[in-house]
Amino acid sequence: MGGPVKGKFGRGVTAAETKTLVFGAVEVVGYVDKRGRAAERAGRIRLAITPNADGESVGHFLAQNVAPGTTIRTDGWKGYSQNALANYSHSPSPGARATHIHRVFGNLKTWLNGTHHGVGPKYLQAYLEEFVFRFNRRKTPMAAFQTLLGIASGKPPQTLAGLKEP
Repeated sequence: MGGPVKGKFGRGVTAAETKTLVFGAVEVVGYVDKRGRAAERAGRIRLAITPNADGESVGHFLAQNVAPGTTIRTDGWKGYSQNALANYSHSPSPGARATHIHRVFGNLKTWLNGTHHGVGPKYLQAYLEEFVFRFNRRKTPMAAFQTLLGIASGKPPQTLAGLKEP
């Protein structure tokens, strides 16, 4: 995530100062469509910034967000560590295009640029958490409102200085 990088594209831009690496996971939910065919849709998501995409970081993200034994579908990038994926069934799909995670990141970028006109790396995790909160409750907006009220009523007031502290 972040601003443009001249002369770089794809995963080659990760070393740029204007970029922040973000891990993402999407729960894939199967269902039967109106025509009686098996289909898939995006369920819940998880997003987190990370300083690098090494095996240890990938493994830590997976351990915090995905149940062991789950099938992990990826785009087949060679950088996915076998150690990080050891507790999971890995199903790589080289050349995968419009997967659910790509749609999530596309929606995230559109939301950040359209609603917030961009976000700096310092506050990106907070915005990712808001996006996850909204996305995971998109089908039940009243439940999202009630959850937000419950969270807000149980917390003491926050000062601006408290919001800016790391």
